[in-house]
This record gives sequence, structure tokens and C-alpha cells, in this order.
Amino acid sequence: MADAWIIAAKRTPVMPKGGAFNDIPASSLGAAVINAVCGDADLPHVDQVIFGNALYGGGNPARVAALEAGLDEATPAFSLDTQCCSGLDAISLAASRVRAGDADVIICGGLESYSRAPIRQHRPLKAGDPPVAYDRPPFTPWLDRDPDMLDAAAALAEARAVSRADQDAYAVESHRRASTDTEVAREITPVAGHDRDGFTRTLSIKACARLPVLAGTSAHGLSAATTAVEADAAAALLVVSDRIASTSAGPRIQILGAEAAGFDPSQPALAPVVAVRNLLARTGVSAADIAYVEIMEAFAVQAMACIDDLGFDPTCVNQRGGALARGHPIGASGAILAVRLFHDLAARGGGALGLAAIAAAGGLGSALMMRAQP
Repeated sequence: MADAWIIAAKRTPVMPKGGAFNDIPASSLGAAVINAVCGDADLPHVDQVIFGNALYGGGNPARVAALEAGLDEATPAFSLDTQCCSGLDAISLAASRVRAGDADVIICGGLESYSRAPIRQHRPLKAGDPPVAYDRPPFTPWLDRDPDMLDAAAALAEARAVSRADQDAYAVESHRRASTDTEVAREITPVAGHDRDGFTRTLSIKACARLPVLAGTSAHGLSAATTAVEADAAAALLVVSDRIASTSAGPRIQILGAEAAGFDPSQPALAPVVAVRNLLARTGVSAADIAYVEIMEAFAVQAMACIDDLGFDPTCVNQRGGALARGHPIGASGAILAVRLFHDLAARGGGALGLAAIAAAGGLGSALMMRAQP
């Protein structure tokens, strides 16, 4: 069976909503990373662009980004929306098309701008009535099984008796790892003069303890420190066929497999556990075999629960800090995990394995496994 390879991967810095990227559309962030990965590889052509996006409000931001980046007008592009899973699912879809022989070169990933996301309103039911604003669309047909992600995470913390203190400690460690990361520059393409993530900081337990509870109880509740900040960013990867990979002078990372899973919509944080277990079973790999694990830290408790349920060594997970220290640009977050894995695996070599996993509203989870060259 044919293989799919990643030969280049870049992301923009991640900037909090209303921050340094406040005036930059998601498509322009996407164009920046398209140009970056094309500059890292000598490509004969690009067959397709596939980007995840969750907040655009319609249209086809992947196509806009491709045209803005200067790709040939004959290059098709489409956008997909599985909310937080979008970026990782775009990579999975690209790999499937390459393995099937339908394409040789696909640029895939995710792009998102919380800052420039449109204001959402429902049309009035009757003429003359005002439109009704809303923050999030429904993700299930059942109101009692469609919790806000924040509320679902708070319920998970309560059900598992994960203390606020333990969540705070996890967030402090995520920021510590990110603040001391000396390798982050290799994965970032600068945008608007910025070449570092804008939210990473030195965080202390005392500072966390002073923050008010956003959801849940005082004993197990979530705060701003243990919830990833809304953010703007884009990430892109070049997924290519055996033929193209064999001519690449740079690193080649093999995509071993990908998995998408559904789970109880009222417990969306645990959906990645199902996706990862299915992927490990299908590839014959054990949790102990994975050298680098990137789990999305939408909430500290969500990442903690996934690590515990899957039996990963915590020292192997988010080794250079996670989204709590970076931010959560919904449709791009999964692709950002994959970009980091690409660079870590390329640096290590030796056939090392890496895995990325992420949850989404509606009870969805996605996972992707990669392997470095021997």
C-alpha cells in the first residue's frame, strides 16, 4: 500500500483574540503558512489545498488563502468544519487522498481568527422581528446532551474529583515548559513582525489561586488559567506521495494512521480517548512506544483525563508546553499539534513515533500518528 509523508510544516505564532492579529483575516494567516511550507520544499505542483476552519461563517477560506498565497488558480481548495478537530481531520483527509493515488501533493492544516469571526445571528421567524444573536450553534439535536465545552469540562472535573489545585499545577507546568522552549522558532513563520506565541508567560500557583472560578465548584472548578484562551493562528503541512517524498532533500515524516471517533456528546473531552485507542489497536502500537504525544489542552482537566485514561507517561506529553500556554485557535489547533510533532520527530529521527489527539464539541475526537525516518 502507498504511504503518505509530511515533508514540510509551519505555523504562525498563536495570538490571543483581540491581540496582535486582531486586524488579520483567517485567510491571510492561512496564506502565510502556505507560502512558508512551499518555501521549505521544491514542489513541481500542488494538487489541492484542504484547511479546517470553525468560525468563518460561510464561504471557502481555504480557497481564499490559496489564491492570496499565489497558488495557481487551477489548484482546487476546500474548507472543512469539525470544530476543534478540523485541522487534524484535514491532515487525515489529505493522507487518505494521497494513499489512494488521487493526489501527489496536498497542502493541509487549519486557519482561524477569533478576532475577525463574524457576529452570529438567527434570522427572525416573523417579518419585522429583530434577529436573535447566538454564540454557538447546536452540536446535537438534544439540548440536554449539548453542553457548552466549559460546562462539560467542569462536570468532568467534578465527576473525577480533579481538584482546582491539581488543574492549576498542570497549567503552571504547561507555561513553564513553553517559556523555556528553545526550539519553537523552527516551527513558526513570522507574521506582522511577530515570531513568538503571544500568551506564554511565567505563571505561578499563587496567581492561579487568585483567579475567579469560571465554571464548577470552588474545589474542582475551572479558571482562566486552566482554560485555553481564544486565539488566532494558522498551520499548514505538505502531505505528499512516495514519489514526491523520495525526491525531497529535507525531512520526511511518515503518516502511520489517523482516526476519527464519536463519543457521548455530553462528555466531549473524552472522545480523543476512543480515537487514540482505536488508532493504537489498528497500528499495533502501545502507549509506551510513543516518544512524543501532543494532546490538545483546551482545558487542563480534559488533557489530564486523556493522559490518565490512555496511560501515557506525562513527561512525554506536550513536552514543550501546550495550548494552555499558547491559546486555542479552534480550526487550527489540531494542525498546530501536528506541526510540532513534525519538527520534534525530524530532529530526533531513529524511527521515533509521535501522536496528536484533540476533542471537539458534539462528542468528536481525532488522532494522528507519525513516524520519523530510521
